[in-house]
Amino acid sequence: MTIPHETGPVPAVVLHLAGGSEVRAVWLNERGGTTYRAGDVHIKFGPLNAEESMADEVERLTWAAPHIRVPEVVAHGVDDEFEWLVTRTIPGQSAVAPKWIARPATAARAIGVGLRALHDRLPVVGCPWRWDAEQRTADAARRGIHLDPRFGDPPPVDGLVVCHGDACAPNTLLSDAGDPIAHVDLGRLGVGDRWADIAVAAMSTEWNFGPGWEGPFSMGTESNPTRPGWPTTATSGTRRERLGNDESRSRGRRSLILDRRDELTARPVDLFTARIAEGRRDARVVQ
Repeated sequence: MTIPHETGPVPAVVLHLAGGSEVRAVWLNERGGTTYRAGDVHIKFGPLNAEESMADEVERLTWAAPHIRVPEVVAHGVDDEFEWLVTRTIPGQSAVAPKWIARPATAARAIGVGLRALHDRLPVVGCPWRWDAEQRTADAARRGIHLDPRFGDPPPVDGLVVCHGDACAPNTLLSDAGDPIAHVDLGRLGVGDRWADIAVAAMSTEWNFGPGWEGPFSMGTESNPTRPGWPTTATSGTRRERLGNDESRSRGRRSLILDRRDELTARPVDLFTARIAEGRRDARVVQ
């Protein structure tokens, strides 16, 4: 997925949906789809594919909207080759916008905070979709994808949540201050182990910002002032002490993750990084 510099002609359907507003391509995905900005809406347009559909995303956006901030659905359509989805624009920027690429610590932590909030607020009870390893394996098999047997069985479930399903960095929107304000691209949302989402997000900090940002991300996933009993970071002390704590914790998290990076299929170990490793193994079953 990339921010486009040049694109081809704008499809006629997109021009029609834009209603005369200026159309600008803002995102390209790996399946040949493009997202456009036109006035106060975003328009996703792309070829039909067997992995997921925009119709699936419409259902999930509608279901999630009472609980978390997601784009409001304006219109959806499909023809023999393509489909499109129009949503109301949310003011904010992707966590991989140039501003945040230049401030990776802020962005990485915000991604973690946003993902934690999504997991906490979406209700497992009543969610009609699954995103567990068994379901994803079956979906892959239907598409003719056969998993490498070296993956073995997925790790034991640590905690069931409603997962985003594609929790990579670009799918978190940030405010001007660097706070997470919304999530996009929820076409795979469903109940699964939280560590599969965490693993994808942690890996994507390296893809988008370079190595070493798992620490700030992991600190973000721990922070939730609205839920007693969960650990938070830097809740007391002077600003200098809090910054020192954050820096120390960040280094520690990064060290643990780097130490365990090669243990993607190793035995479970009761460490955050081992859970990342297990989540990576589970997440590989996901995609």
